[in-house]
Amino acid sequence: MMKLIPVEKNKEYILNIDGFGYEGEGVGKLENYAIFVPGALLGEKVKVKILKVNKNYAFGKLMDVVEKSEHRVKAVCPIYEKCGGCQLQHLSYDAQLEFKKNRVHDCLERIGGITVISKSDEAKNNNGNQALLRDTLGMKDPYRYRNKVQLPIGTVKGEAVIGFYSPRSHNIIDTDNCFIQEETGDLLIKLTKRWIKDYNISTYDEKTGEGSLRHIMMRKAFKTNQVMVVIVTSTSELPHKKEFIEIIKENIPGITSIIHNINSEKTNVILSTKCITLWGSDTISDYIGKYKFNISALSFFQVNPLQTEVLYNKALEFADLKGNEVVFDAYCGTGTISLFLSEKAKKVYGVEIIPQAIENAKINAKENNIHNAEFIVGKSEEVIPDLIKKGIRADVVVVDPPRKGCERILLEEISKMSPDKIVYVSCDPGTLARDLAILNDSGYKTVEVQPVDMFPMTSHIETVVKIERR
Repeated sequence: MMKLIPVEKNKEYILNIDGFGYEGEGVGKLENYAIFVPGALLGEKVKVKILKVNKNYAFGKLMDVVEKSEHRVKAVCPIYEKCGGCQLQHLSYDAQLEFKKNRVHDCLERIGGITVISKSDEAKNNNGNQALLRDTLGMKDPYRYRNKVQLPIGTVKGEAVIGFYSPRSHNIIDTDNCFIQEETGDLLIKLTKRWIKDYNISTYDEKTGEGSLRHIMMRKAFKTNQVMVVIVTSTSELPHKKEFIEIIKENIPGITSIIHNINSEKTNVILSTKCITLWGSDTISDYIGKYKFNISALSFFQVNPLQTEVLYNKALEFADLKGNEVVFDAYCGTGTISLFLSEKAKKVYGVEIIPQAIENAKINAKENNIHNAEFIVGKSEEVIPDLIKKGIRADVVVVDPPRKGCERILLEEISKMSPDKIVYVSCDPGTLARDLAILNDSGYKTVEVQPVDMFPMTSHIETVVKIERR
């Protein structure tokens, strides 16, 4: 007999929240039927209106908090509940760090089959599938950490709006400030709105493809204070270009580069490859640790440089290089981790599928006078086996894959090569745990796991893992 679903769409229910979903939403159950409620916190009793009903779970809207969690705080952002940029501003920061640690813990045990132990049990970590899980490394100030902001521009009721898309939509929520981006971004929003209004400039309409202005983007270098502004249009000409350049030059401290990006395609991709430097330099420069990076409009660069340094130093610590090791850096991007590793390694081979990223990596190595790092374009799962066939063996392998994790064939080839250590840098605990299970079945042991909070106020979590040959 089919089990009856205990809730109905558009009806309200009282629910006890006894868990968190992966996006930070509260989860409660009625007759063992899960209901996901964004904005609800663990331990709370809430009134919920059911919005969507599926066979095994439902989604609800938080109508009222009947009994509050001690960790509930007032969000600092006035549009927090409408905007899709943050998910956890209503949760105290200490509790956010614990939530992220618990998410990693759950994935390790449920998906990876790894028994998690604490610091007090560290002495016991000498056999079986056990791994030490550290507390999440957070920030002293979890606001204003983003060095890059990119915002859609549109028109609502005849007025230009600049802001963020509401969750699961392309409706722009207008804003004048964002509390997780560097303050210069707030100033840029105000200046751009003033320029649009003063000169009656058209904004892009996704549905019709008409209008000019699509996005505004800013990068700020935290160490050098250099600022890049990028204006994205669907048209080849930027309306009132001279006036835009002047308003930016006169009002934004540290302005170094003003770029026009032309994107005439009907696409969700923000930037095209066509960039024109309107004023100043093509790039700005910043540092992670002692390493200098030249950043173009199209370059990848970590958006939280303070925590990036924490993350990379932890990866370097786990690699435990003595100076005579060969290192493979799979999914190396623009070579940032490779540069950190090169200081203590004999030789580093960085592999990345995106040609432009490898070009940037080579430039970064030259800029920092590093001669023991070699960068290769291609799929890590193809290039690394080829290096092995050529007789090049790594003592340490670092992998920093995209959200989908490593290709299984890469993990198998690494295991066959039998390096002493593997350091796994992950942006998704689920695929991380899956890959650790593969390595644990291939002669390796997960030793230590360190979550790092790169994106406070959001549900995202980075993790660095130390893996050793059994």
